[in-house]
Amino acid sequence: MTNHSQHKTINWGIIGLGNIANKFAQDLLTIKDAQLYAVASRSQEKADAFASKYSATKTYNSYEALVKDSNIDAVYIATPHALHKENTLLCLEHNIAVLCEKPFAMNEAEVNTMIAKAKEKNVLLMEALWTYFLPHYKYVLQELNNKTYGNVIKLEADFGFYREFDESSRLFKKSLGGGSLLDIGIYPIFAALSTLGIPKGMKADATFFKNGADSSCNMTFDYGNSITAHLKSTLLEQTPTEAIFYCEKGTIKINGGFFMPTTVTIISNNKEETIDFNYKTIGYNYEILHFNELIRAGKTESDIMTFEFSKQLIKLLDDVRSSIKLEY
Repeated sequence: MTNHSQHKTINWGIIGLGNIANKFAQDLLTIKDAQLYAVASRSQEKADAFASKYSATKTYNSYEALVKDSNIDAVYIATPHALHKENTLLCLEHNIAVLCEKPFAMNEAEVNTMIAKAKEKNVLLMEALWTYFLPHYKYVLQELNNKTYGNVIKLEADFGFYREFDESSRLFKKSLGGGSLLDIGIYPIFAALSTLGIPKGMKADATFFKNGADSSCNMTFDYGNSITAHLKSTLLEQTPTEAIFYCEKGTIKINGGFFMPTTVTIISNNKEETIDFNYKTIGYNYEILHFNELIRAGKTESDIMTFEFSKQLIKLLDDVRSSIKLEY
């Protein structure tokens, strides 16, 4: 590899300019050797406003126009869940590396199609599950892998906030994959999968809004040997949104907003210690840095957020959906 490619400025494009894209763009500004080069929205006005806010060079009023720009190295897809597959395939067809927001797609079949296309084109593709790259989460994974406090006996993870039901909002639109499970339930499930692996069995029950989107979901994953994960997602109430790992010789608690930059409390030998990771950003920069490194190294798959992991994650979401009889 030449020295140049190690320091090559990565030109990013963003498709879908909603709330999460704003956070991503804000953190992208903190990274050297990377820039927001182009943005696309169906509305030119929205694209222009976003571009001026984050100093993007180019704006496009269609995704098709953006992917034809040969200066783009990577595209971040932040459109509604139901569009992830078609937007990803569009970028991959044009040989552009894709970082696609979670959930990767609506179901396992869609995810398999996306991965197959990435392999066929030999182009980098990764699911943007930012939590995996956050220092506090990596610390917890290391402590659990090292069995610092023995084996995990039980995990409790929840994610809940209250929003008044609004038929027109993406969050509640069933056709777009709205509801609690795909939007936020993915995080407690991610916490279980990344630490305990694939469960031997599961039970789930849910409540539903009048349009059929799930308003809350309670899940129990069974890992055998009395090891369980109790997971919850809800749009009906604010919950602590913690991930608590009860181990044989202590407890590791990822504090409120466990999926985003936060602190970790270790409870062991009747002592409590809280570790602050001194975050200075929203937290999206960590996955961006990882992705930039993959591009520079000519990799087509992440060694952290692997295809296999993304497949397992969407399969668990599919299994929960089938258990609560939720169909999109």
